[in-house]
Amino acid sequence: MKLPIRVLLTAAVASATLIACSSNKPKTAPPSAGPTTTTTPPPSTGGKYTVESLDTDSCLRQRAIYFDFDKSEIKSEFQAQVACHAAYLRQFPGARVTLEGNADERGTREYNLGLGERRGNAVSSALVAAGASASQLNVVSYGEERPVCKEHNETCWQKNRRVDIVYTAKQ
Repeated sequence: MKLPIRVLLTAAVASATLIACSSNKPKTAPPSAGPTTTTTPPPSTGGKYTVESLDTDSCLRQRAIYFDFDKSEIKSEFQAQVACHAAYLRQFPGARVTLEGNADERGTREYNLGLGERRGNAVSSALVAAGASASQLNVVSYGEERPVCKEHNETCWQKNRRVDIVYTAKQ
């Protein structure tokens, strides 16, 4: 007879605890009455972007993602940039982006076209994983055909190993 009473008492205490916890709802802060001074809060705070944010927000203005030699994996230093663009694309479902994959001049034309496409697809996959819609994204590879630097040294080649994020529709 003692076992069922213990079970009942344990259940009663657990129920009372759950009921007590459920009535302690977190209080939300009241909305501010005054105007805000920031134009675009960072996406991590749940802020909203405007179409003008593409030109004013420091994260969204960064539209090139650089890669290591012969690699198509996004460097960790560009993850925040990808997250900003994904947040913008989530907020504006009508926005469209072309991801232009590029490579340096080393390697054959065909290899560099393939590498540019792999890089563009890597950025596309990262944007989709961060919440953008695949229908908003278009990947194009230019291989080595559109260098931003035409010198023949490592510093210059680093600038050419990139994916450019080009907004074709902003909202």
